[in-house]
Amino acid sequence: MDFSQVLHDKIDTIIEKWVEAVRQDEQIEAAKDLTYKGVRNSLPIVLQAIVTMLSPSQDSDIKTLVETSLEHGILRAKQGYDAEEMAREYRLVRWTIFSVLEEDLLKGSPSEVIRAMRLIDTALDEVIARCFKSFTEERLRELQELQSQLQLTNQELTRLLRANQDNLSHLAHELKTPLTSIIGYSDLFLRLQRNNSATNDTVPNLGHIERVLNSGRQLLHLINDTLEISRYQAGKMKLQPKATDVRSIVSNIVEMVEPLAHSKKLEIVVQCDRAPERIITDCLRLQQIITNLLSNAIRYTDAGVVTLTCEVVSDKQWAIAVTDTGIGISTEDQKRIFDAYFRAGKSSSLLPESTGLGLAIVLSLVKLLQGKIELVSEVGVGSTFTVTLPLEVKISEAMLEL
Repeated sequence: MDFSQVLHDKIDTIIEKWVEAVRQDEQIEAAKDLTYKGVRNSLPIVLQAIVTMLSPSQDSDIKTLVETSLEHGILRAKQGYDAEEMAREYRLVRWTIFSVLEEDLLKGSPSEVIRAMRLIDTALDEVIARCFKSFTEERLRELQELQSQLQLTNQELTRLLRANQDNLSHLAHELKTPLTSIIGYSDLFLRLQRNNSATNDTVPNLGHIERVLNSGRQLLHLINDTLEISRYQAGKMKLQPKATDVRSIVSNIVEMVEPLAHSKKLEIVVQCDRAPERIITDCLRLQQIITNLLSNAIRYTDAGVVTLTCEVVSDKQWAIAVTDTGIGISTEDQKRIFDAYFRAGKSSSLLPESTGLGLAIVLSLVKLLQGKIELVSEVGVGSTFTVTLPLEVKISEAMLEL
């Protein structure tokens, strides 16, 4: 039997079944947000190259197989796949090919079947090896870019910290953990490369790179938050007020944080019937305030409801309140809850990745928008943060010159 022709005729069937299998696999989470074309990617080209390997009359198209595999690895890295997800994906490719060809394989002679299976396995092994190689190289490239970005950000941070030396010791303490992780795993990765080059494409090795990237991103998030505080303290935040639709902003923010609430089975209740129709404010800064408060409420609430309320409180002011049924904040901790790097009570152990800068940034932005923020909280019951803002932000000539 000419199994090359059989495989050629069934390429579309194999692709359809494989894409369906990938989407149904709960452990390949990166594929959930991809389109059909994004999941399918270069599989048709790979299968066509395998057809040439099976054909007794065509020259094997190894070059296409190798080039396509390298491109596939780079794409999967950009799509957010991890090494385990890629391994599962290729295991499904192998299973799908043989399940679709099973009926035809049973019709061939033993020597024909053995030859076909060996060639298909060999081709897939080569595809996987090349794909993981380019995947690893792309991850390393991302790590180098992240390192460069961190260096530039660190230079800006150093300049700003000269005017704010009081925060230096706190910042150094917070940077210690992610930096230690970056150094440790980077050193481990380099030693593995030096000792055994055969480990370059292994899944555990790729896992080390993932940990380095995650720690780097955490470090970058911390630095960016610190820069936000420093810019405010240095008076370098500039307001850009314009007419703003409060309901639209709230709707967009709720839609953005809903997946986080859904993952914890929390309900978000929005009460904006009495919200102002139109305000004059800095839309971006207002979004930052609401997003931080709403995200915090969800993070520190394990069960119940998070409520967001907007209403006009006078002819010149309006207020937005975020209420949760979370862990609450003790009276003692409430005095320092808006301090930079401060994390109240159990929150430091519940969310060790928290920087302790979220509420400090909120306070800075509220002051920038000429408002005030108040907290009412009880341990074990929940918290309510209320922000009162002017219906129209006033910009002085001095602020316009910043």
